[in-house]
Amino acid sequence: MEKYVTETVVVGVVSWTSAFVIVRRLFPKRSFDFCNRLVSTLHATLAVTLAWLSIEDWRCPICGVGSKSSPQQMQVLAVSLSYLIYDLACCHFGERVSLDNTVHHLVSIVGIGAGLFYQKCAAEMVATMWITEISSPFLHLRELLKELGYRDTPLNLAADILFAAIFSFARMLLGPCLTYVTLSADYPLLIKAMALGLQLVSAFWFFKIVRMIKRKLSKRA
Repeated sequence: MEKYVTETVVVGVVSWTSAFVIVRRLFPKRSFDFCNRLVSTLHATLAVTLAWLSIEDWRCPICGVGSKSSPQQMQVLAVSLSYLIYDLACCHFGERVSLDNTVHHLVSIVGIGAGLFYQKCAAEMVATMWITEISSPFLHLRELLKELGYRDTPLNLAADILFAAIFSFARMLLGPCLTYVTLSADYPLLIKAMALGLQLVSAFWFFKIVRMIKRKLSKRA
């Protein structure tokens, strides 16, 4: 792995941790999870922006399958890798420890780490980062609204529906196409396994989200 990538990851972990400490100081009366979700929202916004800016050819955003990763693409991935390491540790100190979330983090960390090590598949991984993070701000908004006192309100329901719609479009329409491209390419088996694993986790979450939306709509009816 390139030295600048390792340095980006180390600096990133320290930076995300520092951001969390600052948020905790700014909002001492809010929960651990609330503060972590604010940092997570910051990362999601940054990740989507960086992924957007790293696209070299808008006529074919994921062209160059199998080509060597560019330094810009590798730095974008390193930033998200540092956040995932921070968030995996942070979640285990907080209240939202769950098996599916832990599996998602581990699959993402190993997948991005493999891509950075082999210096391949960066275009697909950056696209995957955009797909997985585009719905994250709305995921966290749902929980932030609950702690702010807007649980079971039309505003919270709107956030639920918006999150479900964006998640479904990104992970269940765009995601499978990207997974197919990755599995069809001449990539190391580890990268292919992580791509398939991430799509399976997304499908599991999709069914949970559908059940959640059905339950909330029937409750309001």
